[in-house]
Amino acid sequence: MSLIKRDDFFPNLPSFFNDFFNRDWMDWSNQNYSLTNTTLPSVNIRESEAAFDVELAAPGMVKEDFKIELNHNVLTISSEKKNEKETKEEGKYTRREFSYQSFSRSFTLPNVADSENIEAKYEKGILTIHIPKREEAKTNPIRVIEIK
Repeated sequence: MSLIKRDDFFPNLPSFFNDFFNRDWMDWSNQNYSLTNTTLPSVNIRESEAAFDVELAAPGMVKEDFKIELNHNVLTISSEKKNEKETKEEGKYTRREFSYQSFSRSFTLPNVADSENIEAKYEKGILTIHIPKREEAKTNPIRVIEIK
């Protein structure tokens, strides 16, 4: 005997119920993962009148693990980290573990960004990229014009 899925039980809400019942709620494997099945670091982007600040959470790394590139107004942050550990026991046992982690995040910069003066620093597990705005893009204070 085979089960047949029917969509006519809830004609007014078919997509809601289909999505709800077809989803595997215990499968967390595809959420927040890149194509290489590694986690993507979280990113915060903050805009002020003078700049954009990008914060990328990447604990346990060192600044040499990162690569930041700017190509045609697209800022790409990537990393590739390889760990190899080998344990040798006396006699018969040898254990070797490999760990490869990589990610890539890309952001299109707005036209107001000053791409010549971008700065980056890595501190306490957070990669911070400071992207200043061009002078002409900064808002000027309100000026009251006197009527004569």
